[in-house]
Amino acid sequence: MSGSSGALLLPLLAAVLVAVLVGAPGPAQPAGEAACLPVRTAFQVLQPGAKWVPEGPVPGTDLQVCIPKGSTCCSRKMEEKYQAIARLKMEQLLQSASVELKFLVIQNAAVFQEAFEIVVRHARNFTNSMFRIYYQSMGPRALKFVGELFTDISLYILGSDINVNDMVNEFFDSLFPLVYSHLINPSFPDPSVEMTECLRAARRDLRVFGNYPKMMMTQVSKSLQATRVFLQALNLGIEVINTTDHLKFSKDCGRALLKMWYCSHCQGLLLAKPCAGYCGAVMQGCLAGVLEIQNLWKEYIGSLEGLTRGMHGIYDMEHVLLSLFSVVRDAIVHVQKNEGKLSTAISRLCGHAQQRQIRSANYPEDLFIDKKVLKVTDIEQEETLSSRRRELIAKLKSHSSFYSTLPEYICNHSSAVQNDTLCWNGQEVVERYSPQITRNGAKAQAGNHEVKIKGPEPVISQIIDKLKHINQLLRGMTLPHRKASGKAPEEEEEESGDCDDEDDCGRGSGDGVLRVRNQLRFLAELAYDLDMDDISANKQLLNQQSKDSAAVPSSDPGSAATHPSPAAAIALVLLLLLGHQP
Repeated sequence: MSGSSGALLLPLLAAVLVAVLVGAPGPAQPAGEAACLPVRTAFQVLQPGAKWVPEGPVPGTDLQVCIPKGSTCCSRKMEEKYQAIARLKMEQLLQSASVELKFLVIQNAAVFQEAFEIVVRHARNFTNSMFRIYYQSMGPRALKFVGELFTDISLYILGSDINVNDMVNEFFDSLFPLVYSHLINPSFPDPSVEMTECLRAARRDLRVFGNYPKMMMTQVSKSLQATRVFLQALNLGIEVINTTDHLKFSKDCGRALLKMWYCSHCQGLLLAKPCAGYCGAVMQGCLAGVLEIQNLWKEYIGSLEGLTRGMHGIYDMEHVLLSLFSVVRDAIVHVQKNEGKLSTAISRLCGHAQQRQIRSANYPEDLFIDKKVLKVTDIEQEETLSSRRRELIAKLKSHSSFYSTLPEYICNHSSAVQNDTLCWNGQEVVERYSPQITRNGAKAQAGNHEVKIKGPEPVISQIIDKLKHINQLLRGMTLPHRKASGKAPEEEEEESGDCDDEDDCGRGSGDGVLRVRNQLRFLAELAYDLDMDDISANKQLLNQQSKDSAAVPSSDPGSAATHPSPAAAIALVLLLLLGHQP
């Protein structure tokens, strides 16, 4: 064959190739039963044993979506099966798109909940140790009140409807009769019920603990509220992702997915791929409601970042709770320093008949401070809850455009032809597809010819409302930290609780001597061995949770991921630990 004749054949071969792709009749195209054989083979991979494929091309008058221009290799049952497969494929692609984000949020929700429980447990043990070491005579009885306080704190973090001021008042109301009978008036170690009630009432009237109860209320309330909203936000994030992972697509969307992915099979074009522009239009229509979430999702991550930035000082439960024992101790010291005035006032209020000699209020500082028992422990910044929160936010920010990029992700993972040439447009293979310009959101789909939009799905509307609510809560939590006070966080912390000189609570916690570590190596503490106090307190917490279960809100009752079981939480934590080993 001469070179000139070879050159003439090249355009002819190219034309034949295009003809085969677009399905135009040509000498290579099979006829009769052979025309539908590849379709039968491909369909039986999806539906083994099915006999719905016609023996040969049929008119296809019963088809509703894959309506042929001529003959077809599809039956009505095949069309229904293809649509079910298309819906399943769409759901799988959505779940594949969110798997990294979903694991990130579920993992951290479990880790933080476990870490917060560890902080509460350590704070309770620090307080119990303080009573055992410094106030041995009333230590055993004080453990009950300490346990009740920290049980209430745990329940509050989990969402129980408990008032922080009430739990703190109840703690100090219960503590004062114990302090009075063991430290101020030890001649009456077991006051009567009437005397106990009188002492409880006198505690508030005489402000026997100074301003320390108010200080504790302020610090515990602010730190626990921030912690609870943080956990609620993470659980809602899981609910949002779970909802969009399991959407029920509309009838029009299902037909459009069938048309895009499988109607080409009915024409024997098994290798045809959808045009990227066409796929994008279908996705914009099917995901119109989901894409409405994008702005709120981005705001959600930004608001969560604002909250985490503000969780320091009195807004950091790790810092507040692990220093709580020193506030209790300073409150007791305040009572002892004012025992003369208090004894007189209590005798007057409670009608104490027996006069007693007022003992000297000389309590050497060494009696209360033992540097060998509670030491300051330096903790690396990388191992704190604060650093873990910052790490989470950094990773979440990389997913801030998650919902707006869903159409592109799905089209890229369904083999759409990016340059829109020699691709399937829903009816035939075209040499070039002219994409229609579409934007995100339901309102922008009025001109979308591929999918008709009737209105937002109710489940999407509910998620949008919940996102708006949590964003409002998050913004409300971050607002106080945007005010420029001109003071460092440590200074603001020392001034919290509106303490004044007369209350004698400006001295700090033992002038820094008793400040133990206020940051935990919380991941390492997941294998913490419980002592007897932990066992009794955990039983108390479990019993109380069963009583108050109706008061604890649930983001998604049907989702196990929203409220991970202890076993799941531990598994996730261990996985995180393994992933962070050097």
